[in-house]
Amino acid sequence: MGNIRIVGATKRFGDVTAVDGVTLDIAGGEFLVLLGPSGCGKSTLLRAVAGLTPLDEGALELDGRDITHTAPRERDLAMVFQSYALYPHLSVERNIGFPLRARHQSREDIRRKVGEVAATLELSELLQRRPRELSGGQRQRVALGRALVRDPGAFLLDEPLSNLDAKLRASTRYELVELHRRLGTTFVYVTHDQVEAMTMATRIAILDQGRLEQVGTPAEVYDEPASEFVAGFLGSPPMNLFPATVVSRGGELVALAPGIDVPLGRRGELPDTEVVLGIRPEHLRPHDPRPAVTGTVRMLENLGGEEIAHCTVGDVRLCVRGPRPLGLTPGDEAGLAADPGHVHVFHRTTGRRLRWQDGATPAFPPLPAEETHQGVPA
Repeated sequence: MGNIRIVGATKRFGDVTAVDGVTLDIAGGEFLVLLGPSGCGKSTLLRAVAGLTPLDEGALELDGRDITHTAPRERDLAMVFQSYALYPHLSVERNIGFPLRARHQSREDIRRKVGEVAATLELSELLQRRPRELSGGQRQRVALGRALVRDPGAFLLDEPLSNLDAKLRASTRYELVELHRRLGTTFVYVTHDQVEAMTMATRIAILDQGRLEQVGTPAEVYDEPASEFVAGFLGSPPMNLFPATVVSRGGELVALAPGIDVPLGRRGELPDTEVVLGIRPEHLRPHDPRPAVTGTVRMLENLGGEEIAHCTVGDVRLCVRGPRPLGLTPGDEAGLAADPGHVHVFHRTTGRRLRWQDGATPAFPPLPAEETHQGVPA
């Protein structure tokens, strides 16, 4: 239960296409996070699933049933808003039980279900308080309780932690993951915070300008980004990206640019090819006797157990991240190396990740249909 299928979802506001042909399958019981920058269309897509924003094109299904034109209250979905939307004049008990009273359930059933939900969310001692007497985290749990009491087919959560301070966000993330584990219900969660996505999701769907860029587990989207956008969006600091040219040198493929001579660990013959090279800051090693990148250290950031060095390589700025101390000093000429397996190559024009045929032979083939912005990357 709780299987959601989105097919070709498109939503326009005047001349702006907020959601652009998104197709996505959400399995029952998974914790799927819709991730992307502000204005990428993630909240609009969630509201379309909830029935609050009608689609211009496309279809929506819940457990195989077409709900594209079904009224929100009949979709068996529970929405949790960023603002919590609690009734200030009602107690916690009456806030949680409101959906059941709206459905004219008996007082005995309401009291029993509210008690069960309150116990699950550790709200039993707060049932007679008003929202103004609660902390931000407690209000969030009341909002979740009001959704949970309906026993919905899926939960839809729109940036529910954005109003909490950093410490409370961390603890509430843990509570949400534990709640999902106990319930086994589908969660669809919208956020622009990559830490929330990486720590909570079973899968992440990354959007940009209304289009679906990549869908995968946290490890997949981080380790094998399908596009230059995904590579630059995930990570703190994000992946170092710089233009380069792939050439064949003695049968070996190498990426070249000013101050950059990076072996790709592949053999073959290939015409000189303009690409964008990507290396994550934690995958650059300083003090290597055979450096692939040579730059100048401009600044160091002390993060306690780690250190980040900001460097310039020609006109390109890049970061190196590792255990403190890195052994670098501002003004140093730094030689940096990276294993070929940690080097990413992206198409200079489309920004899509370039593949290798047969795992070894050089290949920059035409992008297949599934590698376009209109579909889910392979």
